[in-house]
Amino acid sequence: MNLRRWLQTHSLKLLAIRDTPEAIAGGVAIGIFLGFTPLFGLKTLLAILFAWLTRSNIIAAVVATTLHDLMLPFMPVVFLWEYKVGYWLLNYEWPQKMTRLHLRWNEWLNWTTFLTVGKPLLVGSIFCGVPVTMITFFVVRGIVARHQHKKQHAVHPGEPHVAKD
Repeated sequence: MNLRRWLQTHSLKLLAIRDTPEAIAGGVAIGIFLGFTPLFGLKTLLAILFAWLTRSNIIAAVVATTLHDLMLPFMPVVFLWEYKVGYWLLNYEWPQKMTRLHLRWNEWLNWTTFLTVGKPLLVGSIFCGVPVTMITFFVVRGIVARHQHKKQHAVHPGEPHVAKD
């Protein structure tokens, strides 16, 4: 399937949702924000939970989480950037040059690995995701509001158009 066609289809699905522009934009913003986090396997469930808690649109949150997963080939670069930002925020210094982690399988399950790698990555993802989320909210709210306004005021064929003074 063509990527452009897939994006167009899903963006049209977002515009077809019957809800307020704020609820749809809130759902999209939640999905985009959670897409930045390294919480693999939990993103969609968390998107549903947070959309429900904030009374945002759940469908929009799930679609946005899925759309963000299109960046999967670029996520190693994004995660490295988020790790560096998180490391700097926690230690007030940039991390030393990253080398390949030669961890054995049982070391990945150790909680100290989360503290050394996961904590800076999670902090960095929150810090990097918030500005993108805010921009996304306002852009999507404007697009949805404009689309709903055009749809509401469209002249239907066969109906007489009466100009208002």
